[in-house]
Amino acid sequence: MEPIDLPVAGAAPRERADAARNRRRIIAAAERLFAERGVGNVTMGEVAAAAGVGKATVFRRFGDKATLLDELLGERERELQEAIVRGTPPLGPGAPTRERLLAFIAALAAFCERHRHVLLASETSRPGARYMTGSYVAWQQHVALLIGELRPDLDAAVFADLLLAPFAGELLAHLRDGRGIPAERVEAALAALADSAAARA
Repeated sequence: MEPIDLPVAGAAPRERADAARNRRRIIAAAERLFAERGVGNVTMGEVAAAAGVGKATVFRRFGDKATLLDELLGERERELQEAIVRGTPPLGPGAPTRERLLAFIAALAAFCERHRHVLLASETSRPGARYMTGSYVAWQQHVALLIGELRPDLDAAVFADLLLAPFAGELLAHLRDGRGIPAERVEAALAALADSAAARA
C-alpha cells in the first residue's frame, strides 16, 4: 500500500511521521536526480521511484514539477538562512564584517553550484522570478548591511544587488556547463569580487 502523504485533522502521529518522511525522501531524491541529469531530463515518476514512494504520492504532495522545484530550493535556502542568522561564525554572527561577507559569498557559491540546474529552471520559469523569492530579498539585505558597515561611501543597497548578480542561474550555467569552467575557478573569482568590494579605496 502506498504511504499516506497528506495528514488530515486528527491524523495519528505515525501518519504524520510517514508524511514528513516521504516529503524528505522525495526532496532528497529529486535533488540527486536533478543534479545528475538536469531538471528537464527527470520525470515525476522517476523521482517517485528513486524516493521509494508511489507516483500518486509525489503528485498529491507537490502537484507538479514546478512546485517540487520551489519546495526543494526553499528547503535548502532555509538551511542557509538559518546558518547566516544563528550559525557559527564567520557565516553566522560574531565574526568581523569582512569575514562574514566572504563567508557568505563562499557559502552562496557552494549553494548555487550544488543546485545550479534547479536554480536555472526556477529562475527562468517566469520573468523576474529570481527577485521575487524571499530568500533573494533576505540575501540582498544581508549583503547590503555588511557592505554598509564596510564601505559607508557606497550605495550599499544597489551594490548588494550588483554583488549578487553573478549568482544568477543562467550565468552560472553558462560558465559551468557552457564554457566548462571548473567550480573552483568560479568560486575564486566570486571571492575576489567580494573582497575587492570590501576593500576601501
